[in-house]
Amino acid sequence: AEPKHKEGDRGRFTLPAQSTDKLVIFATNGRFYTIACDKLPGGRGHGEPLRLMIELTNGYDVAAMFIHVPGRKLLVASNSGRGFVVNEDAVIAQTRNGKQVLTLSDGEEAVACAALGEKDDTVAAVGSNRKLLVFPLAELPVLNRGRGVIVQRYGKGGLADAKTLSKASGLTWRSGKATRTEQDLKPWLGKRAQAGKKAPRGFPRSNRFGC
Repeated sequence: AEPKHKEGDRGRFTLPAQSTDKLVIFATNGRFYTIACDKLPGGRGHGEPLRLMIELTNGYDVAAMFIHVPGRKLLVASNSGRGFVVNEDAVIAQTRNGKQVLTLSDGEEAVACAALGEKDDTVAAVGSNRKLLVFPLAELPVLNRGRGVIVQRYGKGGLADAKTLSKASGLTWRSGKATRTEQDLKPWLGKRAQAGKKAPRGFPRSNRFGC
């Protein structure tokens, strides 16, 4: 059955989960929040506001939401273009206040949180200026908390999105309902903290990978 929404509400994240799972929320304030799935409201109602379940300060929004996979790693980054890799087990919060993982300066927001695949060896970062940079994953540190290092540098604007990938498999993104993959990444290959080159033809106007 299609989920029902209150008037004015709409769907944003759809996640298959078991009642024994943990739901992890990464907010634009750089904090991670954890909710046990058996504590979520039943499917017959209209649900409850997320802010009743976690202490998410007004003015901040949800940047990513996913089901916890023990042992996995995550790439996190802010719109200033700074980020790092964190062990997912280290972001699980025990209280409604969540856990501060990505440290932000005034005016900064967290924009990216992407799970690393087992064979991922490469980072792709794209700016709001539509510049794409691809560099080795080994150039990013693994931290439990901090500002991280410069992922991509910008003359104007900031980071729009970042993800990891297997260089051998190419870079994949969603364009409308279709999924596209760019196998030849040579034009965008570089080192961490470079500016990158214009994104390939057909890259989404949202400047987000979407998958």
